[in-house]
Amino acid sequence: MNDSNGLGFYLPGALLLLAACLKLPALWRNPRDELLRSVLALLLLATAVFGTTAIPTLIAVNRFTGIPNAAAPLVFSLITAFSGANIVLIFRWSSGPQDWERTRRRSRVCNMATLAVIVAINVLFALGEAPVERLRDLDTYYSGTPYIREMILLYLAAHTTAAVTMTLLCRRWAAEVHGALRAGLGLIAFGYVLNLLYDIAKFSAIGARWAGGDWDVLSMEVAPSLASVSALLVATGFVLPLVSQHVTSQWGMWRQYAQLRPLSRELRGATRHSIALGGGPWTPIEIRLTQRESDIHDGILTVSPYLRPDTRDRVLREELEAGRPADEAAAVADAVALVTAIVHWGRARDTPQGPGAEAASPVLTSPNSPSGLVRMSRALAKSPTVRSFRQTV
Repeated sequence: MNDSNGLGFYLPGALLLLAACLKLPALWRNPRDELLRSVLALLLLATAVFGTTAIPTLIAVNRFTGIPNAAAPLVFSLITAFSGANIVLIFRWSSGPQDWERTRRRSRVCNMATLAVIVAINVLFALGEAPVERLRDLDTYYSGTPYIREMILLYLAAHTTAAVTMTLLCRRWAAEVHGALRAGLGLIAFGYVLNLLYDIAKFSAIGARWAGGDWDVLSMEVAPSLASVSALLVATGFVLPLVSQHVTSQWGMWRQYAQLRPLSRELRGATRHSIALGGGPWTPIEIRLTQRESDIHDGILTVSPYLRPDTRDRVLREELEAGRPADEAAAVADAVALVTAIVHWGRARDTPQGPGAEAASPVLTSPNSPSGLVRMSRALAKSPTVRSFRQTV
């Protein structure tokens, strides 16, 4: 670790902490979401790993405790906890609602095993003697010291087991999914391949010490670089599908909101129950879309007594005969019937003693689904048939 000021560790740690903070509002709204809790725990552990492996932090921990190398079991414990959190998150991430009970059992076993390793690491450190502070080469310097040696080997063995497990789980699941999820799993799997290389470098350096050689550069330079890149890849791999899902969902709602604008504008005069958005420009798209759909349904209900089934049926028949797909033909027919009804409703409203209209049974089919509303709105904006009827009503 040549980064004596720790910037190479603190910067990615800060980015991961920021990602964790961005997840806090979602967890506040859904405190029982186990998947969300697991993601947040993983991000916080990744932040802690980066923060504690920086040399300034190692020095600070050793000085604060007054124990040479006290930072070593802390770092080993956090890395072990991070590895266990990865496995638990994959269990929960890849399981459907029908598998929750089995997932909880597997997660409990993983958590217990992780806790047992962490306890053993700290007990072995307490039993051993490590009086000389080693910030960069503790693994090889104490590779022959009783108990400290076992602590190091236990940590590396647990780390290797987690890396193999995660690589296999991610590769198996990636073969069944697509898109951002598959990309995220690919990043996680690649990150854990680097973790395996990290373990190989550490074991090789320790083995060389046992054989009387000096391969410390593998432990001091190569392994930390691999670990830093690996932790970033793994954390990014977990966050990427969640961010992608959120962005895709938000984009879909904004797109639907915009597509419904022609229909909303058409019914503006007939909409009586619309309320001002409490959040103004900061109102979430979910609320905006729900209100627009509600206003559209209210407007259709207002003009529904003036809907003419015979007009709709005639236009539908003509559109189908012209070769238009059934759902598009229905949208055009609904749009024509709606435009006609709005005109007649407006005339009746403007006539003080105009004849009233009796409520009609439902005529339109497009409002029965969000996609139908979108097709109807598109027909209002683009259909030549609708434009023709609008001019002749």
